[in-house]
This record gives sequence, structure tokens and C-alpha cells, in this order.
Amino acid sequence: MKVKANNVMRAASILLVFFLVSCAANLELRKNRGEAFRNLGEGYMGQRDYTTALRELLKSEKLYSKDSRLQNDLGITYMAKGKPDIAIDHFKKAIKIKPDYTPAKNNMGTAYLEKKDWDRAITCFKETTEDLTYATPHYPLSNLGLAYYNKKGYNLAEKYYQDALKIEPRFAIALSGLGRTYIAMGKISDAIATFEKAVKIFPGFAELYLDLADAYRLSREYKKALDAYSKVIELAPDSPLAVDAQKEMARIR
Repeated sequence: MKVKANNVMRAASILLVFFLVSCAANLELRKNRGEAFRNLGEGYMGQRDYTTALRELLKSEKLYSKDSRLQNDLGITYMAKGKPDIAIDHFKKAIKIKPDYTPAKNNMGTAYLEKKDWDRAITCFKETTEDLTYATPHYPLSNLGLAYYNKKGYNLAEKYYQDALKIEPRFAIALSGLGRTYIAMGKISDAIATFEKAVKIFPGFAELYLDLADAYRLSREYKKALDAYSKVIELAPDSPLAVDAQKEMARIR
């Protein structure tokens, strides 16, 4: 009886080992297949075909959902589809899987900006800036500037835009944001200097010329304002920016 019991136990142990090995092999297979769909989805993301990207990423998630990179990709894709709430859910999943996943924190902050939830956005961006290994810190710093600008915290907005520009002096978004902050603070001459610097660096950026034209108009430098508005129309003739420029030119004349 004892020998028979031992044989039963041995057989059960072999079956258990076989079962565990099979499960591990199956999980690895699911991970590999999921990764293949994720990579395909990322390819479509690179082409800005977010509908097809989402289809492939969801296939990946069905196979293996505990992939922080996949969850971040899903968040980015839902943002591109205009669904910030769903995006935030996926960014949260990415961070739960990998708590030090800084890009997901920054992306979640961007989603909160989209929702005009400035305080939650600020929390995300501050956590992002605390990661000294993050490759592009000027992005969260500039985003902090934008969040504080919208909260009318102009002194802090100015600080964070300047911090971003210390790291990347040619960052158009931060230059534009800083100039607009100066306008909100009543520092029109500083705004003009900032926008003039910006258009020298980015002479084909119509939105910066519109900012510069507005600053000239506020300082009553109407000739310069008209020239800058004309440049907007030249650079983007069939755009909403050109429509705005034409309206402002009509008011000056």
C-alpha cells in the first residue's frame, strides 16, 4: 500500500510539474503574440492611423494585458481619438504595472490638461520632473507652465517656461507660452522680445507670428503688427490663423 501511495504521489507530482511548465509555456506564447500585435499597433501609431493602431493594440491586450508599454500606447491612442478619460485609465494601468514609468505619468498629465483638470495635471508633471533620468524634461516643465497659466498663476508659469527654455532654448511651445504669460502679466515689451526671438528661430511658424502681431498691437506698434499679420496670411493662407489675422488687420485699419 505504501509503495502504491508513493507511486500515486510521484505521478501527481509529475502531472503538476507538467501542468506548471505548460502554463508557463502558454503564458510566454501569449506574451510573444501580444508583443507582436503591440509592435504592429505602434507602427500604425507612427503613421498616425490611430483607428487601425487601436484595433491591433486591443488584440495585444486580450493576449497579455500586464504590459506597461502596451497600456501607455493605448492611452496615447485614446488621446488621439479624443477620449482622455479612457486614456487616463490606461495610463493608470501602466503606472500600476510599473510605478517608475515616467513617460506614462507625463502622458497622463497631458490627458488631464485636455480635461482642464489643472491640479491633477500639475501633480503628474511634478512627479515627471523628479525623475532625473527622464530624457526630455523640458516637456513637463513647459506643461507645468501651461497648467499654471490656465490657473492664472502667472509667476509660476513664467518660472516653469523659463526652466524649460534653460534646457532647450529653441523650444517653440515654451517660447510661445512664455510670451503669452508676459502679455497676461502686462509685460508687453518682454512678450515682444520673446516672440521676436521665437520667429527668428522658427521663421515658418505662423502661430508665432500671430502672437508677435498681437503683442505689437497691444503696444500700439501698428505698422509692425500689420506686417506680422500679413506674414501669418502668407505662411498659412487657408487656415483659421489667417482668418484671425485678417480680422485683426481690419480692426487696425
